[in-house]
Amino acid sequence: MNRLLSGVAAGALALAASLGAATAADLPGKFPGITIDAKLIGGQQYEKLYERIGEWEKATGAKVNVISKKNHFDLDKEIKSDIASNSITWCVGSNHTSFAPQYPGIYVDLNALLPKEEVDAFVPANIQAATLDGKLVMLPRAQFDVSALYYQKSLYQDEAKKKAYKEKYGEELAPPDTFDEMAQQAAFFANPPDFYGSQFAGKEEAINGRFYEMLVANGGEYLDKDGKPAFNSEAGVKALDWFVNLYKAKAVPAGTTNYLWDDLGQGFASGTVALNLDWPGWASFFNDPKSSKIAGNVGVKVQPKGPSGKRSGWSGAHGFSVTENCADKEAAASLVWWLTNEDSQKLEAAAGPLPTRTAVWEWDIEQAKGDAYKTEVLQAFQEAAKNAFPVPQTAEWIEISNAVYPQLQAAILGDKTSKQALDEAAAKATQILEDAGKL
Repeated sequence: MNRLLSGVAAGALALAASLGAATAADLPGKFPGITIDAKLIGGQQYEKLYERIGEWEKATGAKVNVISKKNHFDLDKEIKSDIASNSITWCVGSNHTSFAPQYPGIYVDLNALLPKEEVDAFVPANIQAATLDGKLVMLPRAQFDVSALYYQKSLYQDEAKKKAYKEKYGEELAPPDTFDEMAQQAAFFANPPDFYGSQFAGKEEAINGRFYEMLVANGGEYLDKDGKPAFNSEAGVKALDWFVNLYKAKAVPAGTTNYLWDDLGQGFASGTVALNLDWPGWASFFNDPKSSKIAGNVGVKVQPKGPSGKRSGWSGAHGFSVTENCADKEAAASLVWWLTNEDSQKLEAAAGPLPTRTAVWEWDIEQAKGDAYKTEVLQAFQEAAKNAFPVPQTAEWIEISNAVYPQLQAAILGDKTSKQALDEAAAKATQILEDAGKL
């Protein structure tokens, strides 16, 4: 407990220490009269879980007051504002392995607030990713993210398209296994403004993360062994050119540089996009006739690979954290556990997201038996997960992303060459790391 901030009251320290000896049977506990303020990520694939908050309130006697619900980019800005103004008065916050290194001091070590057997029930790699300097800063929910390739199956069964593709490229039309094939097929399928070959989220960390994984697939590196930006390389130019050329060919929607994840999900579900590199959380949404025009027509396969032979694999995990300033840490930790326990993970995993508890992985695989689509999804994402890699483990990752992505956009829109954009981005990233004392 000596890692806790010095301002935490001695009584709260004693409470946290005593709770560490609790067992899973003590959860969720009783907290009548307590209200937990929470800041949560919002969006199509995240909302269903929050229906379980009412069950936790009934079980514990406590209340949850959701004071903010935004996409994680906006939530990140809000949390940083709270830190700057010393106004962290809330208890529970959504977190992510890509964002967590920025907030080393505001969240408690959940190892001290939850039974060891509960922490041990998670996939060790997910717990490792959620642990910073020996401190478990968040408990992962069933939202482990790595992207695989969704596609419209009917396009590959269309005899006219198969013939035309063979005549044009001298190759059989089949779901792409490389990014070069994906770009070629995206241009082939595109018929703007009615139909597009692909799409991508073109702003915030979303485009920087996609660029990062393409860079790795091309054999490049984002930061070198000394922590210096190295993405303005030949591999980096080739990675950025992939996005530039798709945009120039009008194979992606003109507005894609303003898209984030919900825009991609709705776009693919509308039936107007052929190929979509996206997260597992959309799997059920895409195949549900209530939400998708392509239900029953969705194929899923492992993500493409670059010329280096490596597949893309930018990954991370969502979770929930408890603030150091929270006056009711025991209740807050109970809520975090509730939102990540087996029942909650089964609820989320049933819709497609990948679980982070070992037992739920086993349950998910068993549930998929007899369901051809769910089996295909799980097999694709299990294979995709083998190629998973996190973002560079630096607290400046998001700050760097915020400086880099406008340069990526400038190249995509044709305002700069890819090399010019990456050189300027690398200079900005270097300055950020120098200011932080990392270089």
